[in-house]
Amino acid sequence: MEAILKSIKRKKIPINPKVVISNKPDARGLKIAQKLGVKTEVIESVGLKGDRWEYDKKIVSVLTKYDITPKNGLICLAGFMRIISPQFIRKYKNRIMNIHPALLPSFPGLHAQKQALKYGAKYSGCTIHFVDDGVDTGPVIIQAVVKVNYNDTEKTLSKRILVKEHQMYPEAIRLFAEKKIMIEGRRTIIKD
Repeated sequence: MEAILKSIKRKKIPINPKVVISNKPDARGLKIAQKLGVKTEVIESVGLKGDRWEYDKKIVSVLTKYDITPKNGLICLAGFMRIISPQFIRKYKNRIMNIHPALLPSFPGLHAQKQALKYGAKYSGCTIHFVDDGVDTGPVIIQAVVKVNYNDTEKTLSKRILVKEHQMYPEAIRLFAEKKIMIEGRRTIIKD
């Protein structure tokens, strides 16, 4: 999130960030957003029971308050560790981006770097994708490759992948803002 907001501030992404939402009131990202002049909202989820859509309706309410609609908005997940309801995903279809620290479709879900090391992958990386009803299964926007070194640990591999994530996520948002992404089925096409 910080890399995205700093890229916007440096005018590398032609987009106006409206709000950063967190489900944790002590999230570091809230302080970073405020420092960079972006409004913040907290919608706590601790102890919340029931279906995910009930929680997500609160998010929709905040998005609406900031005039972020399914027609004009882009929702960027960065450190948001909740599974989003199918209703929310349908409402904002192809308007929700996420980042994953692996070359999807390989190693979806948690601990992707650990999975890559355990599997013996020679290359890993990161994927920016649109969110769909599955876990890390949405259309791939862009990917970056990172070589897995023989002596890598989960921590060292994660650190190198993070460098690529900070480059690639802002790039995917820029492509979206400049209307250079087309989706055909599961494929995304980047227009020149």
